[in-house]
Amino acid sequence: MMGYYILIGAIALVSWLVSSRLKSKFKHYSKVHLQNGMSGAEIAEKMLADHGIRDVKVVSTPGMLSDHYNPKNKTVNLSEGVYSQRNAAAAAVAAHECGHAVQHAQAYEWLTLRSKLVPVVSVTSGMSMWVVFGGLMLGAAAGVGLGYWVAVAGLAMMAMATLFSFITLPVEYDASNRALAWLKAKNIVTQQEYKGSEDALKWAARTYLVAAIGSLATLVYWGLQVLGGRD
Repeated sequence: MMGYYILIGAIALVSWLVSSRLKSKFKHYSKVHLQNGMSGAEIAEKMLADHGIRDVKVVSTPGMLSDHYNPKNKTVNLSEGVYSQRNAAAAAVAAHECGHAVQHAQAYEWLTLRSKLVPVVSVTSGMSMWVVFGGLMLGAAAGVGLGYWVAVAGLAMMAMATLFSFITLPVEYDASNRALAWLKAKNIVTQQEYKGSEDALKWAARTYLVAAIGSLATLVYWGLQVLGGRD
């Protein structure tokens, strides 16, 4: 178990460092005010309109960096620090979330696949660790048999969460690429503002990358414990 705690500690540390860097970048680029004076909400509405999307609403949501696109009710939810602000960070985040709305409207294959996995992962991700651990304990008490297969079932659940994390990567990177391309093509931001938006989105994407790598590392660790310990 010591190896697991070290692994979790390392993943948590890297995740914290990247998250802290993202918050620092967001704060920095929040001071780069847009010359066009547009708010995050206005930018989001314009990007949706430019892509012919009329059935998605832009709304404000509480919290910091709580921005997201909800495909169920078709809303682009912008945090308080993005919805009404007029800076490079707000422009980047607003356009990125609209990038997801564009993906949805165009049936982007990675987003479609990710959406199909949501119901499964929402149920299995929280219990996978307990199933694996329970299987190992059962195996230690009763020998290789039922405990082994319980642990394997837990690994399968964990693998689904890992797959979900990696499918999320192209979804997030594509949304950022769509956002940056639109911001540049429509001259929404100046060259300096564009660099700030691009840098902010790069750090946001790295949080998903760290999460995916962490999920894979955890899966490999427990896979070795379960499969490697079989007689």
